[in-house]
Amino acid sequence: MHSRELRPAGLTRRQWCAGAGGWCLAGRTAAAAGRPHQPVLATDWAPGTDPGGWLVSEKFDGVRALWDGERLRFRSGRDIAAPAWFLARLPRLPLDGELWLARGRFDALSGIVRSTVPDDPAWRQISYQVFELPGAGGVFQDRARQLVQRVAAQGWPPLQAVAQTRVKDAGTLQRRLDEVMAAGGEGLVLHQALAPEVSGRTPLLCKFKPLQDAEAVVVGHLPGRGRLAGRVGALQVQASDGRRFQIGTGLSDAQRADPPAVGTRITYTHQGLTGQGQPRFASYLRPAPVF
Repeated sequence: MHSRELRPAGLTRRQWCAGAGGWCLAGRTAAAAGRPHQPVLATDWAPGTDPGGWLVSEKFDGVRALWDGERLRFRSGRDIAAPAWFLARLPRLPLDGELWLARGRFDALSGIVRSTVPDDPAWRQISYQVFELPGAGGVFQDRARQLVQRVAAQGWPPLQAVAQTRVKDAGTLQRRLDEVMAAGGEGLVLHQALAPEVSGRTPLLCKFKPLQDAEAVVVGHLPGRGRLAGRVGALQVQASDGRRFQIGTGLSDAQRADPPAVGTRITYTHQGLTGQGQPRFASYLRPAPVF
């Protein structure tokens, strides 16, 4: 099927082609071309945009986990040392989702899944929140329905298909976000209902959060003044496109005394970009996942 028949309202043909990873030019998705599954990555949702034609779910503050039917891996491709009993309960088909502990417990989760020796009691608290069926083809709304059926057939509570719902307008979407945030959540994810299976960063998948987040590499430490004398006042960081800027907020006193080392990749929050392309009100959040 040609992409013009699927292209949703609100996306230009250029965005649709780019988001589909060559769908317009090749007439097929990466999965259909037989290439290994690469995780899809979200762009930022513009507040006030009409969510018609999108499916909405909660954004879980978990660890991305890709299951190929035999091995569970981080986004980087490195194996996750999950207990044998956990892996044995997963279906023999590819899945893409998040290992999740609970709202606000990312740091604890990270410690559990990064361990090379599985902690059985800790792993029994973890669920696998799945939102994609790699290689299934078709459009997202159909894959989401298939996913619900496949997960239900497993009959194992820690394996969950992420709930996908439609939202009628921008105001309702904002209220949904407010409710999730009030309950301690991280935000929302919006997936174009008619999106083919894609990989990499795409406008067909968006994250909607009060604060946007991004990653950068620490390239230097700037000395503090006054109360912060003798400690780090700000981090000098560099984004993937080469932009350099400072992050002086979000660091605790302990982190200023022992800051992220030069070369460390960090996650920071911001409130959009200035006219010069610099992040507005950048604030340190945490070390970026190295999974």
